[in-house]
Amino acid sequence: MVRLLLVLLVLSGCAAQPDSTTLRGDPLDVMFLQMMIPHHEQGVSMVALAADRAADADVRMLAAAISSTQATEIGTMKGWLTSWGAPMTAPPDAHLDHGGMRRSDPEEIGRLSGLTGAEFDRRLLNVLIAHQDDAVQMARWEAGSGAKQEVRDLAGRIERSRVAQIEMMKGFLGRA
Repeated sequence: MVRLLLVLLVLSGCAAQPDSTTLRGDPLDVMFLQMMIPHHEQGVSMVALAADRAADADVRMLAAAISSTQATEIGTMKGWLTSWGAPMTAPPDAHLDHGGMRRSDPEEIGRLSGLTGAEFDRRLLNVLIAHQDDAVQMARWEAGSGAKQEVRDLAGRIERSRVAQIEMMKGFLGRA
């Protein structure tokens, strides 16, 4: 089944990569990393806003932890793509056949920039819950379909940490 999916993705152009004689990464793993890197980068830019806008110290602390974790993961993912000779990004429409890139609405992030205090905290938490849920869904797909153990392991860590973050953020919302 996984191999059939791989064939379909390759035929659809979704997993298109450089010449396979130079690529050492599995096409599904490469696709996961190419999707997760911009997702993480968007998350890092969102949580950076909390440093001077959030009212709740716990929200600021969680935002700093998310930034640190995701920046480290970005470095790992970029390192793998580089070592495999794979591009950091896929062509803009490469993932349309399976729902496209999972990213938060840029307009919603723009709205965050205009908020401060408790209003910012509530909006950031709601946006981040949805954003981190997207990461969970992508990680679950990779954990079940990826070829390289180290990438599947990263996906498992992403899933576990983002599920925990979501629960923590729901708790923060519940006390607001």
